[in-house]
Amino acid sequence: ESKNIKVFDLQKERANLKEVESIINKQNVSFLVFNGHGNEDLITGNQNKDLINLKNVKLLKNRITYAVSCSSAKLLGPRSIEIGATSYIGYDNDFIFFYNPIMITRPLNDKMAELFLKPSVELVNSLIKNNSVEESFNRSNNMFKENIKSLLTSETSEENTTMVRYLWWDMKHQVALGDKNATI
Repeated sequence: ESKNIKVFDLQKERANLKEVESIINKQNVSFLVFNGHGNEDLITGNQNKDLINLKNVKLLKNRITYAVSCSSAKLLGPRSIEIGATSYIGYDNDFIFFYNPIMITRPLNDKMAELFLKPSVELVNSLIKNNSVEESFNRSNNMFKENIKSLLTSETSEENTTMVRYLWWDMKHQVALGDKNATI
């Protein structure tokens, strides 16, 4: 919003198919970000109900989409590119992250979850700053690498070793499909 970009934030019960379709169809939306569960052929919203699937993937046409959804870049992402999506950034396998159970109601203050989620924020912020899909993807990957290095150079613990493994996993399974030179 500070960059004069109109934001439609569909949280909780507003993250439903009717609202998503309405905004995509009525507004000139060029960039979509989904944070929800998913699998190879869908992204879900509130109560794990379908938002985007192989039947309505045309909603992504002519848009850049970033989906923090397990495995959605395996089938849904490529299919979106086939039907004319500009770019699809997502994960071609599970997106795994750690969190501190004590911080479950305050995820923005959770330093453990931040290691996994900050690369996503970096990708979105980079696109908003008019960087290309490729540059934004690379910045996200670099943040994953920085977080891995930070854990490797800190006091070694079994938890740190496990988190390094899954940060690496997430980085390796994040993919950018379609036009990598596209900007929003």
